[in-house]
Amino acid sequence: MNFEWFTVRRILSSEKHKGSVSAPIIKIAIAAIAAGMTIMILSVATGIGLQQKIRQKVESFNGTVTLINLENQGQIEDIVPWACTPETLGHLSEIEGVAHVQATAHKPALILTQSDFEGIVLKGVGPEYDWDRLSEFLIQGRWIDPSGDLNNQIVISKSIAQRLSLTLDANLNTYFLDQVASNKDALSPKTRARGFNVVGIYDSGFDDFDSQMVFVDIRHIQRLNRWSKDEIGRLEVLAKDNFDVELLTRELYDLAPVTVDAVSMYASYFNIFEWLSLFDFNIYLIIIIMIIVATINMVTALIVLILERSRMIGIFQAMGAGNWRIQKIFLLQAAYIVLWGLFWGNLFGLTMVWVQDTWQWIQLDPQTYYVRSAPVHLPLISWALLNLGTFVLCLLFLLIPSYLVAKISPVRALRFDG
Repeated sequence: MNFEWFTVRRILSSEKHKGSVSAPIIKIAIAAIAAGMTIMILSVATGIGLQQKIRQKVESFNGTVTLINLENQGQIEDIVPWACTPETLGHLSEIEGVAHVQATAHKPALILTQSDFEGIVLKGVGPEYDWDRLSEFLIQGRWIDPSGDLNNQIVISKSIAQRLSLTLDANLNTYFLDQVASNKDALSPKTRARGFNVVGIYDSGFDDFDSQMVFVDIRHIQRLNRWSKDEIGRLEVLAKDNFDVELLTRELYDLAPVTVDAVSMYASYFNIFEWLSLFDFNIYLIIIIMIIVATINMVTALIVLILERSRMIGIFQAMGAGNWRIQKIFLLQAAYIVLWGLFWGNLFGLTMVWVQDTWQWIQLDPQTYYVRSAPVHLPLISWALLNLGTFVLCLLFLLIPSYLVAKISPVRALRFDG
């Protein structure tokens, strides 16, 4: 059997070792590593989870990349249309990195009830619209069906429904400014009205969408704006998972007509994604602090172990064991302590992640964080790198105090009674 492994096993199994001076210090070191790993797992899981959830919401409601007429940029309403035939949709869908393409059009309106009113933005969608990405946000009723004959179905948000006291199957009147009829000299621009029936209510927790966006058949907007059936306001392109968004944006820009621009969701919601990028810095900072705390505790524990076993070190030196072989004994002990700390840290950390993912006990303010509960997501690669990095860094830093073995004189050590 390997000399170092044999010695470590005897030390760890020794009853005297369990009652030694170093025993409580070792327990503290294990607890420090466990606490640090728990905090790191929670930090990474919540940070990645929040970034992923908000990106998913923005992508679901806005598309990964939006193709929009240059004259409509920066506006809520799609005033100037552009022609997009089924052949164009099919061609764009074949581009590498494109998962789905869907045509939309936006038009502001006013909902009037007997006691109140509310400004909204109608988002017109067609039969190819991907409702699966929004399925988790639907809390009542169903999504509209734009595939058959034109109908008066509408899906509103929970916040709009509460402000206007609307429920499923409620009938509401919406009023639109007639852009075609209005002109600079008109004192009273003409308005047009449409009646809708509420068939569904959604709640995304994203106030930018919930406060104003409702879903209707795109043909309503085409009729209101007197567009042809091939004219749309914008085209939402959904990217495949983990595909380079900026690369896809540039490729779509090159393929789009000269009057159409390709805008990524990162550009459309720059402030949100810039805020999300700060989470990466916070995560790295927490990981560095936790590793430093764990390393300091391990260095202290290793020094105590070496000083406590100075007599054993002297005996091994007198028997001809080299300093490196003795160092390895203490490094193996340290590795044992680190592994136990990682085990308990992973047990507590992963359990807390599972509890939050299952029951969402930690609630957040959606106006600040865009979600109602703290989302958690811990990719396997991130978890593995977190554990491997902590283990390797701790052992690397422990190489320095292990050189204390070379400073111990065999003669003095053998005279030591402790």
